[in-house]
Formats: sequence, structure tokens, C-alpha cells
Amino acid sequence: MKGLFVTFEGPDGSGKSTQIQLLHNVLEQKNIPHIVTREPGGTSIGNAVRHILLDPSYDEMSRETEVLLYAASRAQHVSETILPALRAGKVVLCDRFVDASIAYQGAGAEEMLPDLRKINHFATQGLTPDRTYMLMLSAEEGKRRLHQRSGESLDRIELKDLTYHQQVFQMFASITQADQERVVRIDASQNIDIVQQRVEEDFLRLLTSLSREWVE
Repeated sequence: MKGLFVTFEGPDGSGKSTQIQLLHNVLEQKNIPHIVTREPGGTSIGNAVRHILLDPSYDEMSRETEVLLYAASRAQHVSETILPALRAGKVVLCDRFVDASIAYQGAGAEEMLPDLRKINHFATQGLTPDRTYMLMLSAEEGKRRLHQRSGESLDRIELKDLTYHQQVFQMFASITQADQERVVRIDASQNIDIVQQRVEEDFLRLLTSLSREWVE
């Protein structure tokens, strides 16, 4: 059985990690084989790259370096973690994927988009998610939520200014508009339970449409 590749995207502070955990709980209850992973990371190599990418002390990092480091982490992640799980017939829940690179590295630099897409097509071996949940939250609200987190320091990307994060929001909105068959846009300013219900209902409909074996 072919697996199912599901990604969660959206601006910082939109609640992706929470929603992935909630969907993981549903899959556990239903005994649906799955893995939960994230980007950058998902492998020992990817986690090492993640440290470099998110470390605030590397504020001199060029946009080109950032693009290639994300792609390098992603290439290892796809090869070592995601594709083997899909070939084993599992559901893969992933916190960020190519859409994040398009939004974050393409924000304010639309001239880079063709190269971004080519680099990531190579890194992913052409892999595309079956479903993406786009949790949309304004840059202003995202910043507010990030600063409310207790005991967590902001990473290099989160520390960028509000204008940058507003550009990221617009990039995510453009991605959603351009691929409405794959991407489900959800208002992440709503109550966590309402967002979770929307994700779960759509996910279970998707499973049913693809394979009743998983949901009966």
C-alpha cells in the first residue's frame, strides 16, 4: 500500500506543532501506521544542519546559503526518513516542507523563486505532499504568540523583523491560492479545538477516499 504524505505549514506561531500532535493522537487511537517528523531535521544530519540554520549567532548567513542548507537537510530527510515510510505504507506527518522554503527564502526575493523550485525539486526527488494544512495567522499575531511562549528563546528566523514575516504570510497565501486541490487553508486564529476539528475531518475524508482499509 502506498503511504500518505501530509504536511503542516504556516507562519511562525500558527500552532503547527500542536496540530500535528493532535492528529498523531487520532492516528494512534485508530491504529493507523504513521510517523511524525519535521524540517529542518528529521535525521541526524538534518538536525545538525537545523542547529546552524536556526542559531541566532549566524546572522551573517546569506540567503543563498540558507536556501542550500535547507535543501541539503531536506534531501537527507526525504531519502532517509520520508520515502522509506511512504514505501512501507505509512502516513507521514511532517512539520514544514518545500512550501516553507518558498515562503521564507522567497519572501521579498521573488526573483529567486525559479531557482528555489529547481533546487527543491532536486532535493526532494520530485516528492510532493498529498495534503497540506496551511495554518494562516497574521504576522502581528504570530509575533505576539512567540513572545508569550515561556522558557523558549527565539531562533534566527523568528527574530527577523515584522516586515519580513508579513512577506512570508503573503507568500503562504499565494501558495494556497495556486494549489487549492492540495492545500487546505485554515484560520489559525481560531480556538485550537476548532482548528483540530477541521484538520481531522478533512484528513479522515482523505483517508476514506484513498483507502477504506485504513479507516474501517
